[in-house]
Parts: sequence; C-alpha cells; structure tokens
Amino acid sequence: MNPPALLLVGHGTRDAAGAAAFRDFVAQLDAAEPGLPVGGGFIELSPPPLADTVAALVDAGVRRFAAVPLVLVSAGHAKGDIPAALAREEQRHPGTSYAYGRPLGPHPNLLQVLERRLDEALAGADRAGTTVLLVGRGSTDPDANAEVFKAARLLWEGRGIGGVETAFVSLAQPSVPAGLDRCRALGARRIVVLPYFLFPGVLPDRVRDQAREWAAEQDGTDVRCADVIGPEPELAELVMERYRETLQGDLRMNCDACVYRIKLPGFEDRVGRPQQPHHHPDDPGHTHGPHDHGPHDHDPHTHEPHAHQPQEGDRRHAPTR
Repeated sequence: MNPPALLLVGHGTRDAAGAAAFRDFVAQLDAAEPGLPVGGGFIELSPPPLADTVAALVDAGVRRFAAVPLVLVSAGHAKGDIPAALAREEQRHPGTSYAYGRPLGPHPNLLQVLERRLDEALAGADRAGTTVLLVGRGSTDPDANAEVFKAARLLWEGRGIGGVETAFVSLAQPSVPAGLDRCRALGARRIVVLPYFLFPGVLPDRVRDQAREWAAEQDGTDVRCADVIGPEPELAELVMERYRETLQGDLRMNCDACVYRIKLPGFEDRVGRPQQPHHHPDDPGHTHGPHDHGPHDHDPHTHEPHAHQPQEGDRRHAPTR
C-alpha cells in the first residue's frame, strides 16, 4: 500500500518571493523523498490553492493524506482555518482521509537555524555583547504569542547570548520599535533583530524596515537585521519528523491556554466558535455555510484583518482519521 501523501499547508502571502519560496521548498521535499507523494498549497492569497493540490494528488491515486501545517506557532490558522479546509476537501473527495500534524515550533532544529542566522548577522562579533530581538508575526491568540516568548527563552539558554527579548510586527505588543526601546533601556549597545519567520514576505520586510527606521534615529546603538529561517536542511528534517509523528506518534497538544477551549480574560467569546475555511480567490467552490464546520466545533477560526497578514498558524484542532 502506498504511504499517505505529505500535504504541506501554508497560509499564503501577497509577497511573490515568499510564495515562491514555499513552492520551492515543497519541490525540494518532493525530490528528496522518492516514493512519497508530496504536495503543498495555500489556504488563501497565493497559488496554488490547497484545493488544486489535493485534487491533483487525488487524480494521481492518493486517498490518504498526512497534512503538516507549515507554520511556526499555534494561532487561528492551524487551530481552525486549516482543519476546516481539510474537512472541506474530504467532502469534495469522498473516500479520502486526513491526519493532521502539529505546527513546527519551537523545535531544536529551528533554534539551530536561528542561531546560525544570528552568527551570520554578527559576522564575527561576540554573542556575549549582543542582545537579540526575536520578532514574531503576532496574533490575537495569547497562546500563540506565548509560543514566541518560549522560543526566545530557549534561544537564550546555553548559547552565550547577552540577552533575548521578544516583539511582534502586528496584532500584539510589544511592537518592533517598543522592543528595540526595551533592549536599549536594558543597556544593549548591539542588537540583532531576528525575524521568527520561515520564508520572505511582507511582514519580514516590515520588520527590517521598522528596525532600520528606529536605528536611524539612535546614536551609539549597532542594529543588525538577520535573515528569515529559510529552506534549510533542518527545516526539511523537521517537516519529515512531523509527517512521521502524524502517522505513528502519540500526538498531544497543550490546551491549557487555548482560547477556543478555555475562557481567558478578554477572549471569552471564542470558546466553542465553529471552524470556517478561509476564502481563496482561486478556489471558486468555497462556501461559508453550515457544512464547512470541521469535526471539532470547539476548535474555530477567527478572520483577522488581512491587511496585517496575521497569524501564521496554530495547533491541531483538526480531522484525524
């Protein structure tokens, strides 16, 4: 029996280079895994839409899928949008089944790449005299924002870095300028702004622009901008680990701080909100009707303002069959 296909699911971006990087990464994995059907698609904004990718794999004979969200943290897209999109594809293609994996971070593989990006930006300067500002996408989901702080702390531990602070480029505080202000107030004289993003895009560009604008108004502070994680071997290894875990492992998630299950202050209205798939402009068959709910109605999605391109992803509230 053929193995389940690896289905990589991305959010989508208005940045052509970022979308191309996702597609190139999917092609890289496909070439590296002969005998394993590999495909990737977006839930909105970028081609190919997830629906087209699933249809092509089904036409090739695939009936079982292991979907890995190509996102770093657990926010609304992975908790609701992607599971709802998979449920819709299951309805479109009777006889198919979908197991759903975890988001990628934080993970030692990613921390290893972040450490490399830091050293590239330092170009020989010492870590001990450096403060890192790890900048995440930002979300209205407090659980997702907490994951970025966790990644920052794990990056700090044992690597000889002077300090690691955290900021967000949209939807959450502290902002990039506020994060830089905090670094300076804590005595930083050299700051490396480290984007916590997989691929290029509108938001990583915004991070760099805001950091450079802030640096231009300062005296005596060396501000350097690192690159995004990118299609490194460690990322490919991690995706395959998530694929195998989806099929064979004991998938567990921490729901103690999930706004869709727990009443957190200010987010009480999200508990039990139903899942709805995102609209993709190249998927004319989409609907937002009552049949688009996933099998776990306690795991929803929220439509964040697309102008900010928020929330890269979330935890596994998804079809697992």
